[in-house]
Amino acid sequence: MKMKKLVAYFSAGGSTKAVAQKLAAAAGADIFEIKPAVPYTAADLNWMDKNSRATVEANDKSSRPAMAEKLAGAADYEAIFLGFPIWWYTAPAIIKTFLESCDLSGKKIILFATSGGSGFGKTADDLKACCPASARVVAGKLLNGASEKDIAAFAKNAEAL
Repeated sequence: MKMKKLVAYFSAGGSTKAVAQKLAAAAGADIFEIKPAVPYTAADLNWMDKNSRATVEANDKSSRPAMAEKLAGAADYEAIFLGFPIWWYTAPAIIKTFLESCDLSGKKIILFATSGGSGFGKTADDLKACCPASARVVAGKLLNGASEKDIAAFAKNAEAL
């Protein structure tokens, strides 16, 4: 029997969304967009402004921005591909909100990201702390500008992780 999969993603500028859609198609997975209750504006995303919303959230480890809607039916999935842009060398705070908003006990969570220049860093470790002990967080890969062939290979190889 095939593993039931979900691609859950947060995208502020559209890059992660494009990758998530290709990954969902390649993996035969359902898709869920993690949307903030209060959408981010261009000013919110100005990483050069130490008072911008994204920067403030990144510096406050307890920050958990509200989501517009929660994932229903997390129990239905065995594997969740979780995608996001890298902000300040880790996942945006809303990803922690997502992880803490549903029961991911026993799930395999495979990370993927887009980034303007930084790598995963300690992202997997940061996110493991937001998951039940029985969940398995797997550091996947950056999929910046990945071809459909590369994304399909990632989807296939992720099942073996």
